Amino acid sequence: MADEIDAALVRRLLAAQFPRWAGLEVREVVSAGTDNAVFRLGDELAVRLPKAPWATGQIEKERRWLPRLAPELPLPVPVPVGAGVPGEGFERPWGVYAWLDGADAWAAPVTDLAHAARELGRFGVALRSVDATGGPPSFRGGPVTDWERGAMRPSVAALAAAGLLDADAVLAAWEEALALPARDADPVWLHGDLLPGNLLTRDGRLAAVIDFGGLGTGDPAADLLPAWTLLTAATRPLFRAASRVDDATWARGRGWALCWGVVTDFYYGDTAAPGTAPTPNPVLAAVARRSWTEALAEFT
Repeated sequence: MADEIDAALVRRLLAAQFPRWAGLEVREVVSAGTDNAVFRLGDELAVRLPKAPWATGQIEKERRWLPRLAPELPLPVPVPVGAGVPGEGFERPWGVYAWLDGADAWAAPVTDLAHAARELGRFGVALRSVDATGGPPSFRGGPVTDWERGAMRPSVAALAAAGLLDADAVLAAWEEALALPARDADPVWLHGDLLPGNLLTRDGRLAAVIDFGGLGTGDPAADLLPAWTLLTAATRPLFRAASRVDDATWARGRGWALCWGVVTDFYYGDTAAPGTAPTPNPVLAAVARRSWTEALAEFT
């Protein structure tokens, strides 16, 4: 693997594999994302390179499935236009995409939350309506316990020790979430990572959905995370109605928001013990804290 994923590496890769684009300006896109480095290429293209081992394979998955899904979706999504292969010291497949104009919803928050609630709900319905035959399982497509793998309780204990949450209240809510029946239906498509950093805005309105690295099939409950990471108590019902999900799916989504929020707050915040977590990510930690606090308020 190259020592550093930077503009110089991107230029070398382009010169070797896509010489027609090699003369375009390369500019890094700063984000809090953990999976891929993104560079703007000229005015109309973007380059994405996996920067974490677990992200290997995401580019190929997007290249296979996004052209099929994009025409069915009510919001713009990235369109792959070039498939890069390992080279120039970079050992993972990478990709070139059409550029989608806008800023992520963390850097440029949504101000028209009612519009976002309806559009995200419609997006989920459309995505789930596409035939999922042959689709890969999403890493968040199963029960939330398959994702957290026992990390929830230690995370609660650590955040409680730091004075950031009431352990009894959170664990009571967690038990309520664990008691929910599992989904008993065929798997459907889900984005898998509908966090503010993967939503683009323009002029305060939701404009596009990006980063389909978590794309796959399974239970759509995890795709309800925006209800608690982005929306408010006043706009959540709009999202729920537009999403057309039943009570059980909504309840599982709230359980996801609680668990994902607590575990991620601990993992990317400043409460983890030295050597047990990566470099703190204040953006993800802040989104996570909002997720679990908003969700906790809705448990009985």
